[in-house]
Amino acid sequence: MLSFFSSDIQAALYEICLQVVQGNLKIDLVSTVLGEMMELRDDLPSVLADVFCILDLETGALEEKNKRDHYTHLVGACLSFVPEAILKERLDPETLESLGLIKQAHQFNQKIVKIKTKLFYKQQKFNLLREENEGYAKLITELGQDLSGNITSNLVLESIKSLIGCFNLDPNRVLDIILEVYESRSDQDEFFLSLIKSYMCEPVTLCHILGFKFKFYQEPNEETPKSLYHIAAALLHHNLIELEDLYVHLMPVDATIVEEHKREISEAKQIARKLVTVVLPSEKSEEKEKEKEEEKNDKPPDNQKLGLLEALLRIGDWHHAQSIMDQMPSFYATSHKAIALALCQLVHLTVEPLYRRAGVPKGAKGCALQPLKSKRAPQPTESFEDLRKDTFSMFCYLGPHLSHDPILFAKIVRLGKAFMKEYQTDSRPEAKDKMEILLSCFLSIADQVLLPSLSLMECNACMSEELWGLFKLFPYQHRYRLYGQWKNETYSGHPLLVKVKAQTVERAKYIMKRLTKENVKQSGRQIGKLSHSNPTILFDYLLSQIQWYDNLIVPVVDSLKYLTSLNYDVLAYCIIEALANPEKEKMKHDDTTLSSWLQSLASLCGAVFRKYPIELAGLLQYVTNQLKAGKSFDLLILKEVVQKMAGIEITDEMTSEQLEAMTGGEQLKAEGGYFGQIRNTKKSSQRLKDTLLDHELALPLCLLMAQQRNGVVFLEGGEKHLKLVGHLYDQCHDTLVQFGGFLASNLSTEDYIKRVPSIDILCNQFHTPHDAAFFLSRPMYAHQILSRYDELKKAEKGNRQQQKVHKYVAACEHVMTPVHEAVVSLHPARVWDDLRPQFYATFWSLTMYDLAVPHAAYDREVNKLKVQIKAIEENPEIPMNKKKKEKERCTALQEKLQEEEKKQTEHVQRVLHRLKLEKDSWLLTKSTKNETITKFLQLCLFPRCIFSSIDAVYCARFVELVHQQKTPNFCTLLCYDRVFSAIIYTVASCTENESHRYGRFLCCMLETVTRWHSDRSVYEKECVNYPGFLTIFRAAGFDGGNKADQLDYENFRHVVHKWHYMLTKASVHCLETGDYTHIRNILIVLTKILPCYPKVLNLGQALECRVHKICLEEKDKRPDLYALAMGYSGRLKSQKVHMVPENEFHHKDQPARSATPASQQNGPGSTSKPAANASKTEESMSEDGDRGKDKPQGTTKPVNKANSTAAKVTTSNGNGALNSTKAVKDDKEKSGKEKKEKKEKTPGSTPEAKAENRREKQRDERAGKEERVVREGKEKTPKADREKVKLEEKSSKDDKAKAGNGEPAEPARERDAIKESKSKEKGDRNAATATLKSPNPRSESAESERDHKRRKLDSHSSPSHSSSVKDNSNELKESASKQHHINFNSVARSKSREKEVEKKDTENTQGRSKEKKEDRKERKRDHTVSDRETSQESKRRKDENGTNSSKNSQSTSPSCDSPMSPEKEKSKRSKSSSKEKAESVKPERTSSGGKKKLINSDQFYFIPTDRQRAVLKSNSKIQRYFIDPRGEIRISVQPIQDTRQGGRRVTEAMLPTHRRCP
Repeated sequence: MLSFFSSDIQAALYEICLQVVQGNLKIDLVSTVLGEMMELRDDLPSVLADVFCILDLETGALEEKNKRDHYTHLVGACLSFVPEAILKERLDPETLESLGLIKQAHQFNQKIVKIKTKLFYKQQKFNLLREENEGYAKLITELGQDLSGNITSNLVLESIKSLIGCFNLDPNRVLDIILEVYESRSDQDEFFLSLIKSYMCEPVTLCHILGFKFKFYQEPNEETPKSLYHIAAALLHHNLIELEDLYVHLMPVDATIVEEHKREISEAKQIARKLVTVVLPSEKSEEKEKEKEEEKNDKPPDNQKLGLLEALLRIGDWHHAQSIMDQMPSFYATSHKAIALALCQLVHLTVEPLYRRAGVPKGAKGCALQPLKSKRAPQPTESFEDLRKDTFSMFCYLGPHLSHDPILFAKIVRLGKAFMKEYQTDSRPEAKDKMEILLSCFLSIADQVLLPSLSLMECNACMSEELWGLFKLFPYQHRYRLYGQWKNETYSGHPLLVKVKAQTVERAKYIMKRLTKENVKQSGRQIGKLSHSNPTILFDYLLSQIQWYDNLIVPVVDSLKYLTSLNYDVLAYCIIEALANPEKEKMKHDDTTLSSWLQSLASLCGAVFRKYPIELAGLLQYVTNQLKAGKSFDLLILKEVVQKMAGIEITDEMTSEQLEAMTGGEQLKAEGGYFGQIRNTKKSSQRLKDTLLDHELALPLCLLMAQQRNGVVFLEGGEKHLKLVGHLYDQCHDTLVQFGGFLASNLSTEDYIKRVPSIDILCNQFHTPHDAAFFLSRPMYAHQILSRYDELKKAEKGNRQQQKVHKYVAACEHVMTPVHEAVVSLHPARVWDDLRPQFYATFWSLTMYDLAVPHAAYDREVNKLKVQIKAIEENPEIPMNKKKKEKERCTALQEKLQEEEKKQTEHVQRVLHRLKLEKDSWLLTKSTKNETITKFLQLCLFPRCIFSSIDAVYCARFVELVHQQKTPNFCTLLCYDRVFSAIIYTVASCTENESHRYGRFLCCMLETVTRWHSDRSVYEKECVNYPGFLTIFRAAGFDGGNKADQLDYENFRHVVHKWHYMLTKASVHCLETGDYTHIRNILIVLTKILPCYPKVLNLGQALECRVHKICLEEKDKRPDLYALAMGYSGRLKSQKVHMVPENEFHHKDQPARSATPASQQNGPGSTSKPAANASKTEESMSEDGDRGKDKPQGTTKPVNKANSTAAKVTTSNGNGALNSTKAVKDDKEKSGKEKKEKKEKTPGSTPEAKAENRREKQRDERAGKEERVVREGKEKTPKADREKVKLEEKSSKDDKAKAGNGEPAEPARERDAIKESKSKEKGDRNAATATLKSPNPRSESAESERDHKRRKLDSHSSPSHSSSVKDNSNELKESASKQHHINFNSVARSKSREKEVEKKDTENTQGRSKEKKEDRKERKRDHTVSDRETSQESKRRKDENGTNSSKNSQSTSPSCDSPMSPEKEKSKRSKSSSKEKAESVKPERTSSGGKKKLINSDQFYFIPTDRQRAVLKSNSKIQRYFIDPRGEIRISVQPIQDTRQGGRRVTEAMLPTHRRCP
């Protein structure tokens, strides 16, 4: 009721006063009323003061000033009955000032603040224990009592409350004292935490108190006690305070921490830069002073955040600790050792159960760890899946600082090994995903923790080996990825690692500067220590030094013996990374050779991988990937690795003894086949083999190398220098041969057969070249045959040799029959018309091991071992036990060699018997023998002879074997002729190494020929009565008793001289081209064949002259060619003492019955007119045309340039002919003046007289001989040819007239016969005419030289004319007689018949002497035109890269009757008369050396007949003509002034149409 009344009074008073303020009531009246009211009650002044306070606020906010004045006047009127104290308490200071109650409002406000502060904030009773000290003393005693009894936190809490109440203690101060006591008794966590939890009212208050405690230690040089960190961590762990509330009280701030981290990285990088830069001594002293000054500065205060973090980790509060670390830069917290150790300890406790179950090695005990008491700590792991919860994240926060705890390092590695074993064995599909996730986690731990930690460990080889135990379970792809991260990224993120990297490089430089062969052991130990922690940095520097200085390879390899297994694996990765460096060019700046750094790394690879147990899979896969990408540079690495690890060398510089040893068994190869005796390769070979088989790389590498050979040329070698392309091709090929040899000798039969597919699959599906495919398949055939042979021997026990041979043949048939069927698909069907698949497969499947036993090599090695045993016995310094071991080793080796020799001897006997049985079915007779030889050369001999050095020897020996076996339908002469006559383009198309092999092949072929040439008895024993030396091929078969069918010894010597001449001609041509490849290859080939060629003095002089010119020209231009030329020149000069004059090499004055099987065309083009097909039978006449269809252009191409030089054996400057002439002339003068005078005087005193006598004799012979010759020709020639022979008898007279500078007179019947024979052979002429066309341009300069030389040949009659020209002309003259002997197979005429013919010739001489002079004038005029036109035609042939069109017209015409030269073709028309004429005329021609107008076999200078000459005279439009090989006129009715029009060479197609003379 009272309160209600007060409120009514208050409202009434408010309304009265409000009316006054508004001006509705007068102040005097109201003040009087209010004064009276105040007397009614005592509290009314206070109520009225409250009303005034409200109105003060309201009027103060009004903008109307009069209302405020009314209010002020009202209050002033009421001052008499309202106390001032109440008004001062209630009203605003500004109002009091206006009323005059106070002087200034500002001073009044200040006084109020001071009073309030004094009242509310200044402690009066509890300030610093000055008062009531007894209460705090009792509190401390209560908290510090012994807590081991039944005292609980609740009892203590009740006592504390009593003390606070009794002594009026401040509760906050009490809490502070509780924390102080807890800090001193931090082991009583449970008690104090429960006490605080019960006592505390607000967490914020507790945080503030803790914050004040931490702030006290935030001064410089202050150290925060660990006990404070502990109680803060405990309170956080039990959620009594929040981390966010406490974190703001800790120092330093996060921004300072980030700046500090950045500063540490920059300082580390600066230190790294200083280590790699040269610092002057003065600068060093200044830096040391600065460092001392920095140390004197006050240490910064503790990082309280890190201290709290450590405390959290100690008690196991991982989640709060993780939150703090997340606020800091990566690995900043764990870079402090205490924190890292605390975290390691927490991980120890976490992984302990799993480690005990799966990670403890057998036999190890280990010490048990006490688990954390806190239930809130991370749960211990029981399985690998549990590691994903917290453990892996703990490791990630640890990072490289796991290095502080090697024991934990080993534990996690062992857990990784246990997991990998479980991962490899657990095949459950449901667990696969989980296992994959765990695998990726372990890989991440290895990348982010294990490897960086290893870098910070100091020389801990045990940890390195322990880590390798885990890493070796990973595939090499995972390992190399880890190494790449470690090397290229890890070191850049951490300041410590940056410093470590710089220190490692500095130490590596120090070691490498002092590394020599003498201190390998000491330096090796230092390298080993350095490599245990930072192998990637060390090896990177080592490899960079080796790439610059290859002489470091040997000492570095020797010094690596102290490395751990992990380090070896890292070394393999670093080598691959260095090889794959995209910033390095693998070619030198000249683009002709491989860079030296690549060669150095390849050598290092071979040495390191052989000596140390390093896994090869990565390196081999790298080479494979490079081949897949079409890059063959890195095959150099594979070559070095196989050479060093397997001891298989690839070199074309083998000595003859080494080459001989390589044809034996594996033991002989190892002992005598290589330059270095590479021993102890068994283990390394096994490692290489296992790697290839485990990763299935053996066959892919072979196939890729085989395919890449052509890829080098056509894909990879686009813009590369030809020299480099050749080098890469050789490298690819040599590595294939080497690698294939390794597989053949190291893989078991089952492994090899399992991996190598059949020959048709290799060639057709994998597109492997045939030579490489057979190379890979060859060991498989040998394995299969031997296996089958052993089976047959076991099945039927028979010891007789004959039975063994039959079983071996049966085994061969069983294995090779599928091969015979498979090879059919490799070539078109027409190929098998000439070669049987059986012959083809036999050739490609055999090796030198199958053909011959190198007894000399076996004896040589056995004798070496005997000498070695004797030396061991006589050496007193060797200990007895070592002597015994060495003697046993040598004796065992000796027995192995002898056993191997015996085994090979039996094997060769079996193989030869097998070949003897097979040979009759090797070659078919469907095509001509020339066609058969062409296919044999094209598909067998040439591809294989350049495959390897052993294959080069094999090819030569195989040809000899086929000859010795008396193989039907195989013409040995033809084969040899084709080989020796066509070397220019074969040489030009070879690489450098192929040139070595081709030269070795030619040398072996020449050895056989030279052996036959040197001794008549050897020739008669090995060649006579052999079908390979038949000069007539009879349809009825071979009649060994018919001597006339055989090439006799003297004629064979002529053939050999012709081959030597062809080789000279080809060599000079190549030397004159100026082309690098031509010159290099021919010099290599000439060097190889030097033991057998040149043997003729004038040919050797011509070569010497040209090589000397090469030396002069290339001395400053191409040093490598200069070195080759100088080397050959010196060796050639040393061989001159073994050279003989031509007349000693073969008898130049041959009887007319001599026969040559080869065309007298002196050039490689004559390969299409080989030796053995000189007969005139139908079979041989069809051979030339058939051969021309399929013969490669390269075999007939290189003629003309060599013609102009080698035909005279001269050099391109024109002086060689004179030099050669003088040299040969001097040699002949030394042999005796009588011989020289006889040569000069025999036919007459002048060349004209010689020619005249010879022509007179020819005319006299004709009448008496003609009938006899025709009759004999009919007897010797098949009937089908007799009528043709009759017609050709007449044309032969024209030929003889030309050979003797040609009388113009010809009987009418001879002209009729010519016309008739021409009409019969119209089709042949058309074909021959068509083949004269060639698209290739001609050369002008070379033709002018040839024209000059041809005119010298036609006009010079001096006895001092060049002997080489005589050789040529003599050879040509001899060919006329030789061809007739072969064609008719006639017996030599008796001496009485020769005398009779000579007598008749003498009688006819005078009757025709008048006709001679007139004809000579006419001939001279016509020949001037013929010379010019023939020169132009020859010019065109020259520019067709040496292809003689006239020869091509024979070799390519399908209607040509026989593969014969133009001389043979002409002599074919005069079968009946040529033999007698040759017998009587030939000696005179040879001795005269005079002016003879006859067919030049090289350049086709034919002399027109009278009829042809008359036709030419009658047609004034004819500006150009020549006589083709068939004796037909080729004419052009428009003059050709220049062969170049508008800078473009004129080809045959541009010339006016040719036509025949009617």
